Amino acid sequence: MAATATSADSARSGRSQAHWFLGANDETRIADAIRSAEQKTSGEIVAVVARESDSYFWAPILLAALAALAVAAPLIFLTWINVHWIYLLQIVTFALLALGLSLRPLRYKLVPQRLKRERAHARAVEQFLVQNLHTTQGRTGVLIFVSVAERYAEILADAAVHPKVSTTAWQGIVDRMTAEIAVGRTGDGFVHAVEAVGKILTEHFPPGTSEDTSLPNHLIVLA
Repeated sequence: MAATATSADSARSGRSQAHWFLGANDETRIADAIRSAEQKTSGEIVAVVARESDSYFWAPILLAALAALAVAAPLIFLTWINVHWIYLLQIVTFALLALGLSLRPLRYKLVPQRLKRERAHARAVEQFLVQNLHTTQGRTGVLIFVSVAERYAEILADAAVHPKVSTTAWQGIVDRMTAEIAVGRTGDGFVHAVEAVGKILTEHFPPGTSEDTSLPNHLIVLA
């Protein structure tokens, strides 16, 4: 398995359950595109979209704890306020900041982009394994992965596919998909990505006896 292309500018916030990020008919369109592509190749395509790759709740808690500690120092050394009142102020500071910064938009902004990319990539690798793409007979599995909160997209290809396709080719697919998602055409982005991946797989892995149809042929939505 190898990471082949990534983007950190893939998505924006969406709707609830299956439609928090997709249009009413997008899942059907994507499923049809996957089935159509796989009819022309012995390769396997799996598409996954995740609301987030990490909750990042540790970030507001860490910042609130540091702020609470910082509040105490000047009061202890520069005032005569009773230590019990200082302790109470620390608790209030921690509670207010932890609750306020735990709101979804603020929580994500607290985390460095590099760390969010790392978590999203780790989730993509996890899904590659969870969806059994590494177990296809010809090692021809390809994962199309999007993590919305991190604004991240990635294509992962298994061992037989990776040496045959340039990083530039994969990146072109990711770039087009993320551009369409960014303007609200999520379904189009996934459909075109599936079609492009299918075309590449057809070129290198035409239909044959090594086909494996046990993997999901629909968009997998991770809430």
